[in-house]
Amino acid sequence: MGKVKVSTFLTLDGVMQAPGDAGEFERGGWQLQFFDDGAGAIAKEGLLAADALLLGRVTYEHFAAAWPGMTDEEGFAERMNSMPKFVASTTIAEAGWNATVIRDPTAEIPTLREQHDLLVMGSGRLVEALREHDLVDEYEIWIHPILLGVGKRLFEGSAAPTTLALTRTETTDRGVAVLTYEVGR
Repeated sequence: MGKVKVSTFLTLDGVMQAPGDAGEFERGGWQLQFFDDGAGAIAKEGLLAADALLLGRVTYEHFAAAWPGMTDEEGFAERMNSMPKFVASTTIAEAGWNATVIRDPTAEIPTLREQHDLLVMGSGRLVEALREHDLVDEYEIWIHPILLGVGKRLFEGSAAPTTLALTRTETTDRGVAVLTYEVGR
């Protein structure tokens, strides 16, 4: 059986909105100044451990617009482009970029989880839905040393409390704390 792992970038005050996209909102693009070789290595390790990506529509659209034209010597772009993707959406009819649209994630993900180790990147609304239905097995939270004061936060919903167990901590040279938690069940 596989697992569902959520990996997301947050500011110290919990904002997840537009970490790499300065055009999405006035304080977007905040994550880029903190990316270094250590962060790249951690991200690559997580990507290589997954069998498929599970993305919300907005994150998918951002990624599908950017990644197909990217290359790198480390193989990260090749992996991003070649691995299967599942896109949770009720508004898009079909998806390119090696992706399959799923209409009812809370019903379909248990079956997908039996077949794949799924990596969720970004995708705030999808993460909330997964959490509300107890479908997340692990959280990898990248806490960046910046306070934005405004923006969409990761855990804004009304799901029941979730107990987590810290299983790993890493810190990059630029002060990003990467905390990995398993969901207690």
